[in-house]
Amino acid sequence: MPLIPMPLTVPPPSVTTPANNLLARIAERIGEQYVLTEPKEIALYLREERGLYDGRTPAVVKPGTTEEVAFIVAACAEAGMPIVPQGGNTGLVGGQMPFGQLLLSLARLDRIRQVDPVDMTMTVEAGCILDSIHRVAEDVDCLFPLHIASQGSCRIGGNLATNAGGTAVLRYGNARELVLGLEVVLADGRIWNGLKRLRKNNAGYDLKQLFLGTEGTLGIITAAVLKLFPRPVQRVTAFAAVPDPAAALALMRRLRAQAGDALTTFELMASFGLETVLKHMPGTVRPLAGRHPWYVLAELSAPTRAFDLGSLIEQVLVESSESGEVDDATIASSESQAAALWRLREDMSEAQKHEGGSIKHDVSVPVSRVPDFLTRALAAVEAEMPDVRPCPFGHVGDGNIHFNLSQPAGMAKADFLARWAGFNRIVHDIVIEMDGSIAAEHGIGRLKREELAHYADPVALELMEQLKNALDPAGLLNPGKVIAGRGGDDI
Repeated sequence: MPLIPMPLTVPPPSVTTPANNLLARIAERIGEQYVLTEPKEIALYLREERGLYDGRTPAVVKPGTTEEVAFIVAACAEAGMPIVPQGGNTGLVGGQMPFGQLLLSLARLDRIRQVDPVDMTMTVEAGCILDSIHRVAEDVDCLFPLHIASQGSCRIGGNLATNAGGTAVLRYGNARELVLGLEVVLADGRIWNGLKRLRKNNAGYDLKQLFLGTEGTLGIITAAVLKLFPRPVQRVTAFAAVPDPAAALALMRRLRAQAGDALTTFELMASFGLETVLKHMPGTVRPLAGRHPWYVLAELSAPTRAFDLGSLIEQVLVESSESGEVDDATIASSESQAAALWRLREDMSEAQKHEGGSIKHDVSVPVSRVPDFLTRALAAVEAEMPDVRPCPFGHVGDGNIHFNLSQPAGMAKADFLARWAGFNRIVHDIVIEMDGSIAAEHGIGRLKREELAHYADPVALELMEQLKNALDPAGLLNPGKVIAGRGGDDI
């Protein structure tokens, strides 16, 4: 079975009489305008960001309440119709794509149910756009710290279903660490109300962990209680050139030793990535004189002015320069300068598209082993294809590297992408040998399902299958994602 999908071009399935009956029941409950069947209406829901999959569905249904979601799930269970839940359709591993199943969009569940700056919580529905949650938190002088590149269009339900990471994991943790409670529709249509706002709750199993990061395969998240944090009153952003990843790690250790939890972000990027952004993204500006092999973007933030973060980071950069860990550096003197430095990191994936085909690996290793991983992985892929153009970057502060490979100049894109499975084996073998993960923050979805089966501990796979069979015995929730099972792939 191939490890890299190619775009599907199968025409949309015809809507059978049983499916027509099911859709008529759903339309009667949620309104005909929220049951989409015309190809032009559903096209935007059926193609994902990387263009690896073209989905198929008899309809897109758009419930507006948790009760309507429950009705749809119960009706589908009765009819034996599999369901694929979808938030903002920003996933990168095909987890949100239907292949003949009914597509359930959560976009209309977009209400903020409660904000409590005393409890430091916000209760939100799954369809809330992440940026909107940020703004509501700021209105009550708080912070919701999940920040990812797609935050202007991704929805919180999808973020939680995939356990999204982002740029602030070093300080605040992954999405699952930002949740106190959940509301979930189960595979039979029952609603589990676990919307507790409690910081301490040991009354039985922590059921929310069954649904966070499981990509809608065990239940459909419809609402969540999110943790809020004090809003920073200081934020300092620095951009530094370093000779190699080992020097970057040494710089991070200095910053953490002196700044503690104020070290919020620590990103690493290779020279090729920066040059690609400067070449293709209008308005970007070279931050330092000359070219350097590696760069670091670091940010400190604090909700207090008890100490001066600007002076602290300046002193650390001076010390690191004297020790040979930093070749050059700049500190943003305004919010606009900080935004300009962030663009150099955030635009990297978009800029890489202009260089042709890209084989992507979202991996993690223990933080201490990041330099060793990069040394070995770069040597291995260049031995396999001497003209390949590696573009590694990512959240080195938490061990997550996006080990992307751009096609050699002049090579046909299709010929390069056909080598994806071989490069997977090269890179992922090194990751697993280093006690790492082949899916750091994007999830498994459909793209990495066979890779998970290849590498995962057999006992772990058996436990996953037992959980799936216990919570979704008919295999109707997002079938064919994460693990193979009942419900099939294409129908």
